Amino acid sequence: MTEQIKPTDSELEILNILWDKGPSTVREVHEVLEQSKDAGYTTTLKLMQIMHEKTLLKRDVSNKSHVYTANVSQEKTQGQLVKRMIDNVFNGSASQLVMQALGNNKASSQELEEIRKYLENIHPNPKGS
Repeated sequence: MTEQIKPTDSELEILNILWDKGPSTVREVHEVLEQSKDAGYTTTLKLMQIMHEKTLLKRDVSNKSHVYTANVSQEKTQGQLVKRMIDNVFNGSASQLVMQALGNNKASSQELEEIRKYLENIHPNPKGS
């Protein structure tokens, strides 16, 4: 089994943009980054080139402007990051992570209902037992 590459915080920002927008040029990614932080275009370009070398991104060079896409799944990457956080921050306790998350953030009624349904699906509780 090959070791999964763990994206840095800056790489994760770029991945989130590509997961949201789909295939994009460096300029398109940079325009989104600029809205929330002071980032230079050449820094964005270099970071995306490094991410391509690390196989986090795929690059289509068939056009004048190179188009990048995420080469890693959002769900799989989030799962790996959560597992690492549970192991490193919560001493392996998923319940501590969930309680901390729900205690620090106000979950809507809809979100709580989705959580209930999810828990019922992974651990059905037959009535009357």
